[in-house]
Amino acid sequence: MPRLKFAPAAAASLLLALASVGAQAQAVYRIVGPDGKVTFSDRPPAEATAQPARSSGAPASPAAGNGALPYELRQIANRYPVTIYTGSDCAPCGSLRNLLTSRGVPYTERTVVSNEDIAALQRLSGNSSLPFGTIGGQQLVGFSDAEWIQYLDAAGYPKQSQLPSNYRQPAPAPLVAAKPVEAAPAAPPKAPVRPTPAPPANDGPTPSNPAGIRF
Repeated sequence: MPRLKFAPAAAASLLLALASVGAQAQAVYRIVGPDGKVTFSDRPPAEATAQPARSSGAPASPAAGNGALPYELRQIANRYPVTIYTGSDCAPCGSLRNLLTSRGVPYTERTVVSNEDIAALQRLSGNSSLPFGTIGGQQLVGFSDAEWIQYLDAAGYPKQSQLPSNYRQPAPAPLVAAKPVEAAPAAPPKAPVRPTPAPPANDGPTPSNPAGIRF
């Protein structure tokens, strides 16, 4: 079988080309998309934010802060937000909180305390029973763990908590925001009291007092 022979210059060019291909194959770029997805490519991205991936790199941890939900959970929470309406001395309200917390469901809590809160709840739900909650457009009156689990499953919420360890649930807020107390108008300044001039002294006789008698 005939052997292929290369001229020295051609052989050197071939070696340089192979070395160049090998160097390019080793450059792998880690690209983070706007949706948080991580992809790998041997081509540098248009943006300069990507960095070459390390062969032993660990997956990126979620960013700190209350808004740093995992991507899939954030999508579900945006599509089917959970809001609960609670009151004081309400045992079922506590059971509902425990269910959502153990399952890792982010939620908004509105408290019903004042008469204005109660009236707003009646307009919203048609009654004043607590707890009351919404999952997207679905309304749930009272607390039944089976009913809540059914609707949370239908919305796609995970069965086990996926919340980051640094996640903090927003503080409850009144259903009706308290109106600021208006300050009473200031009283107009009083006019200064001018002293009454004393009557002129009786220093001598007058027509009515010809003797000039002083009292």
